[in-house]
Amino acid sequence: MFVVDTNLLIYAANEDFPGQRRMRELLAEWSSSAEAWFTTWSVIYEFLRVVTHRSLFRHPMTFAEAWSFIEALQASPSFGLLKETDRHPEVVRDLTREYPHTSGNTMHDLHIAALMREHGITEIRTADTDFHQFKFLRVINPL
Repeated sequence: MFVVDTNLLIYAANEDFPGQRRMRELLAEWSSSAEAWFTTWSVIYEFLRVVTHRSLFRHPMTFAEAWSFIEALQASPSFGLLKETDRHPEVVRDLTREYPHTSGNTMHDLHIAALMREHGITEIRTADTDFHQFKFLRVINPL
């Protein structure tokens, strides 16, 4: 089991990214595998925010195109979305003690890490090195 972070989804969707083909191949492998893989709603909204941003890309995706990309992921039987459980406040409280200096942009990463801990998932696939701060995670850059 593993979680896929925003940047890898953006790379797969962005035709200007040099590794787009490889990232699309990886998504296809994960989608056809029996191994469970996940993302979070916060990752999906961040993906939507970035790939539709007119000042970031020469050819940004439309909202409908970006949503179709997400729907294609959701069609995989091994894909799932992590959601907060009743334990979420307790997990976040524990993380405030373990990582008291978390602030700013890394709060988004902390949310993903909290959901992963909640669901017993320790591997995240990402190109974001900020996840290395969470010692309970195994951070893999598949590219």
